Amino acid sequence: MKNLIFYFTISLCFIFNSCQEKVNETNPPETTTTRSGPPNIVVIFCDDLGYGDLGTYGHPSIVTPNLDKMASEGQKWTNFYVGASVCTPSRAALLTGRYPIRSGMCSDKSRVLFPNSINGLPESEITLAEALKEKGYKTTCIGKWHLGHKKQFLPTNNGFDSYFGIPYSNDMDRKGKFEYWDEADNIPIAHYNVPLLQDTREIERPAEQHTITKRYTEKAVEYIKENKEEPFFIYLAHNLPHIPLFTSPEFKGSSLRGLYGDVIQEIDNGVGKILSTLKEEGLAENTLVVFTSDNGPWRSFKDHGGSSGLLRAGKGTTWEGGMRVPGIFWWPGKINPGVQTGMGSTMDIYTTAIKLAGGEVPSDRIVDGLDLSETLFSNATSPRDHLIYYRGQSIFAARLGNFKAHYITQGAYGMFGKKEVHNTPLLYNLSVDPSEEYEISEAHQEEITKINTLIANHKKDLVVGKDMLADRE
Repeated sequence: MKNLIFYFTISLCFIFNSCQEKVNETNPPETTTTRSGPPNIVVIFCDDLGYGDLGTYGHPSIVTPNLDKMASEGQKWTNFYVGASVCTPSRAALLTGRYPIRSGMCSDKSRVLFPNSINGLPESEITLAEALKEKGYKTTCIGKWHLGHKKQFLPTNNGFDSYFGIPYSNDMDRKGKFEYWDEADNIPIAHYNVPLLQDTREIERPAEQHTITKRYTEKAVEYIKENKEEPFFIYLAHNLPHIPLFTSPEFKGSSLRGLYGDVIQEIDNGVGKILSTLKEEGLAENTLVVFTSDNGPWRSFKDHGGSSGLLRAGKGTTWEGGMRVPGIFWWPGKINPGVQTGMGSTMDIYTTAIKLAGGEVPSDRIVDGLDLSETLFSNATSPRDHLIYYRGQSIFAARLGNFKAHYITQGAYGMFGKKEVHNTPLLYNLSVDPSEEYEISEAHQEEITKINTLIANHKKDLVVGKDMLADRE
């Protein structure tokens, strides 16, 4: 009898261990952290993704489980802003931590850089990549650059060890005469003859945009695995969901929201792969990942543009829908999870990352980014209490605390009204009226006075950079 019990017990152990091995093959355990020291930094930057385009920000038909989980495990910011409401100046703000007016990367003559533009980001600017390289980081840029396509302005001359991506918007270098909506859901890639670069070398033209999101994700995953022994900075700037919309075959038709939703769901899938790789390589607890967008949705493109949610207007405007974007921070074991309702900006990523790396923020120039680390780690009140809303080289609006004053309003791309200068600024309390529907200037003149003082102080030490966008070949 004892022998029977012994053999029965041995058999159960064998069966259990065999089953456990199968489970481990399917769900490999997270590796323990392989390296301590300065954290890795990963910034995922979408193009024209709206405030209301993710499940975690309330979209009812776009399914984003990976970003939803990233938000629940990390911090979701509900008042997170860009430095401008269009591509080029917004990207300059992120990578320099400065309002684009200071670097000259905004213009009243040309809102963004084009394939025939002469200039790009000034050499005098210190990018986040350059600052992190000073602290021993490996750096790579993957995706859309849009800060100058000539060799001297490309990522590899701005602090990045390598570059793989399209140097400007994916709708540029347009070929032929056709109406966008004639082929909107099935556009031949040859209609947009954009180049794909490896460092400074053109390796594909036109870029195969059906697989561009997939390839960007694969490059990021590969980079993580190859550089896990050293601190690294990955700047992954998706070309999408900027039109024209393209998605891989496996995601075509995957969303109830149509092609636009397919694109977002493929981006979400890529985020999931990146986070899983960090966990599998034992790097999750030593990596800060930030997910955000360069500006609001391009609403004039109807269902090929995104959603501002409850916010007013979209891309190109200084209404909230143009400049308030999703902002998700993830760092397991470090970030205090929750919803952060304080103000933050993409410019703050610059300062926060440099501080976390043990570096010094440049002291020979004004840096507008603030250090958000205390807020991230303890959920303390955000240090940011104001934002200046530029359109080109002009101040259109400013926010101080809960109150936002519009001095100039103007629509974009034929939408949201003509340019209007307001002798008495329009005033909104964004804490109770994020949709900017209820104008309250008459009852709150004291708030306008405070915002006037904020702008006056901003202008005191403002040196306007040379316009780098206007000149073309």
